[in-house]
Amino acid sequence: MISITSSELNYLVFRYLQESGFTHSAFALGYEAGINKSTIDGNLVPPGALVTFLQKGIQYLELEANLSNDDTDTDEDFQFLQPIDLITKDVYELQKIIKEKKEKLRQDKPRGKDKDNNVHEREHGREPAREREKEKQLKEKEQDRDREREKIEKDKEREKNKDKEKPREDPMDVKANGDKDVVTHEENGKAADPEPMEVCTSSTSLPCEIPSSDVLVLDGHTSEVFACAWSPDGSLLASGSGDSTARIWTIGDGPCHSRMQNGPVNVMVLKHFKGRTNEKSKDVTTLEWNGEGNLLATGSYDGQARIWNRDGELVNTLIKHKGPIFSLKWNKKGDYLLSGSVDKTAIVWDVKSGEWKQQFEFHSAPTLDVDWRNNNSFATCSTDNMIYVCKVGESRPVKTFSGHQSEVNAIKWDPSGSLLASCSDDTTAKIWSVKQDACVHDFKEHAKEIYTIRWSPTGPGTSNPNQQLLLASASFDSTVKLWDVELGRLLHSLNGHRDPVYSVAFSPNSEYLATGSLDRCLNIWSVKEAKIIKTYSGNGGIFEVCWNKEGNKVAACFADNVVCVFDVRI
Repeated sequence: MISITSSELNYLVFRYLQESGFTHSAFALGYEAGINKSTIDGNLVPPGALVTFLQKGIQYLELEANLSNDDTDTDEDFQFLQPIDLITKDVYELQKIIKEKKEKLRQDKPRGKDKDNNVHEREHGREPAREREKEKQLKEKEQDRDREREKIEKDKEREKNKDKEKPREDPMDVKANGDKDVVTHEENGKAADPEPMEVCTSSTSLPCEIPSSDVLVLDGHTSEVFACAWSPDGSLLASGSGDSTARIWTIGDGPCHSRMQNGPVNVMVLKHFKGRTNEKSKDVTTLEWNGEGNLLATGSYDGQARIWNRDGELVNTLIKHKGPIFSLKWNKKGDYLLSGSVDKTAIVWDVKSGEWKQQFEFHSAPTLDVDWRNNNSFATCSTDNMIYVCKVGESRPVKTFSGHQSEVNAIKWDPSGSLLASCSDDTTAKIWSVKQDACVHDFKEHAKEIYTIRWSPTGPGTSNPNQQLLLASASFDSTVKLWDVELGRLLHSLNGHRDPVYSVAFSPNSEYLATGSLDRCLNIWSVKEAKIIKTYSGNGGIFEVCWNKEGNKVAACFADNVVCVFDVRI
């Protein structure tokens, strides 16, 4: 019988965690189990392999029952199969492989045994194939009935919309409900519970869809693109990928065009490896431009931070961490770079010398995020549920915030540096002040883990000083929520996505919010109206979105290896 090794099982569990959105758990398992040293080619393992593998176990029992009543015969049959066959092929295909290999084996044996073998094959192969054909026919009939029911329901809905003089050609059925629109999704012919979704409903078909003529597809990465960031002047876009490279793309000022970008003309490839191009330990996990826009810092799964110039040349490699780097931030002055790692520490680096200035070892578990308050003090958060405010030169935290009941995924100081926002797997977002120990506000309206948060670029110290300060939180419950920080209350719940939301970004004028989700959709929202005004559906989940300085372009990085730039002149 074939068997699976512990390293193979670890890899399948790692992939399951990664694909299910349990990013931090996946990184922790990958680090402790040494996934980066695995000889398994991840490109050969299909999505959902672990679940498929378990399902194959059930199918094995079915096949075992159908193939033979003799356990020995079954074992012999499965000796014809490889482990990858069990994951990637269904029962019918497995039977076919066994049959073909048996036939080939038979040809090398005396012909006198052929008759018995043929009878044996027919007896054990006929029933599964017959049952499979019946199931196929039943499924096709059921699908036909479902499509017919769905067509009838949609026809009824269109008639209602005509009566209300609200033409709608969107594939989704929209019903008026006060000032908001409610989308009813149909699955298997039955209407699901209505979910609120605020979308624009102007005259033409799919009025919010960003046309392909306004999308620039940047192609070149060979694995998922995890991070992207515009240079401060808006002319360069950096992207970081699981292919062990970062890339710097030159983006023109004019409108985007629907064409693939390739080659060295407008892109610089920043290689994080020497030799082999499939070193998974060098995944680029995070990146950020300095304030002047002349240096780009990248953090990698190998625990090294690297500093590059605008021309894509490596300036410095910062080596001290003993685990993957999850967060990298420049201070405003640009003389310090701050990094947070799975090794539980945060390090402040002296950029000029390329040496580490101070290592902060306060957390008891991986450090997930770091953020500068000013040029010398910063905050860190961890899977140990704790938040520490630290200062360069100080050997102990200057402030400790405890209150979260699960790992803290992200922290962000507001533009003035007086309030710190945090979000956690405990489904809450909290606002903290260094003037007190307890949180100022505790936002509990999310139903699942909150992955990230962003402050609006408003209030004192910003270019929009007279506008209201808001906090946006993105959650695995598929919603984005906008919070009134002054009053400590929920302002809007943006319910336009169908899967976990990984990224949010306010436009420079704070009037719009871009959101990216694993449902493959980029949505642009009006903050004031809390409605989607533009949307785009790609071919992979979205890990990060960001606006350029002018606020007329949005970049998004996708799980299908591409970066897209959208014209969003509104």
